Amino acid sequence: MILGLETSCDETAAALVSEDGHILANVVSSQADLHARYGGVVPEIASRRHLELVTPVIREALEETRSSLDDVGRVAVTRGPGLIGALLVGLSAAKALAWARRLPLVPVDHLHGHVASLFLEPDPVEPPFLCLLASGGHTLLLDVPDHGGFRVLGSTLDDAAGEAFDKGARLLGLGYPGGVEIDRLAREGDPEAFEFPVARVPGLDFSFSGLKTALLYRVRELDADELERRRTDLAASYQRAIVRALVERTEAAAEQTGAERVAVVGGVAANSELRASLPRAAFAPLELCTDNAAMIASAARYVEEIPFARYLALDAYASSAA
Repeated sequence: MILGLETSCDETAAALVSEDGHILANVVSSQADLHARYGGVVPEIASRRHLELVTPVIREALEETRSSLDDVGRVAVTRGPGLIGALLVGLSAAKALAWARRLPLVPVDHLHGHVASLFLEPDPVEPPFLCLLASGGHTLLLDVPDHGGFRVLGSTLDDAAGEAFDKGARLLGLGYPGGVEIDRLAREGDPEAFEFPVARVPGLDFSFSGLKTALLYRVRELDADELERRRTDLAASYQRAIVRALVERTEAAAEQTGAERVAVVGGVAANSELRASLPRAAFAPLELCTDNAAMIASAARYVEEIPFARYLALDAYASSAA
């Protein structure tokens, strides 16, 4: 089995995945409630909470499968990108486990992990395909030629799509995480009630900062009573603009590259309107959209492992060179 660990942001996760891609256990401990009072993730608080949770989630994953560390063949861990303090907690735990058991270690790029969530049983998606990766920290269009990597075709110039959802929710007085709240509220509103801009930037890149500013101005124009009455319409219209940007760029990329298959991963892949707007796309299963360790273990099947002891000086990285 592969033991995977994920601590890149505010989920502490451990998973056990077989070499043929079956999820045996996938334990995720979310810190959303802890950070909700701040309206977003506080890096130092996240790091300290990871320290408290990393051992319990590993123990729970082993207990779910009635396994022990003797059954683990290698350890996989997110090396980056993400919050550096949070990443170091998971990386240190993985190195300690691997070293103590004289096991190889597999450092995994978090973005590759999201893509590799599509490679798991029972319905794996086989490359090549075009992939939209949309999450709280990243919005990318990727050419995925094989299981082992990807090529970036476009990325966000400012906010990520998930970040735009979170910031929009804060402006509307909703809870955190914002994407879930806006998706829920938007079902009751009219997406045509307000017209929000969709940025037209060169190439296949995205931009969401102007959209966020447009929502801010709309909110300021309304008094408290009117804002309360129109909140569902604002949420629906704002969500529609984000989804339009994602769908239009994805369709443009598919046309330019001639991609016959499109896939969508990341936390925003759970959004109901995005799923409805790309009916022919392959979406990551809902339980694998947000950060989890099963996707890290999945990616580890296609990444070169580092033999015992050579990984002790391995460091994390906050941002991706891609």
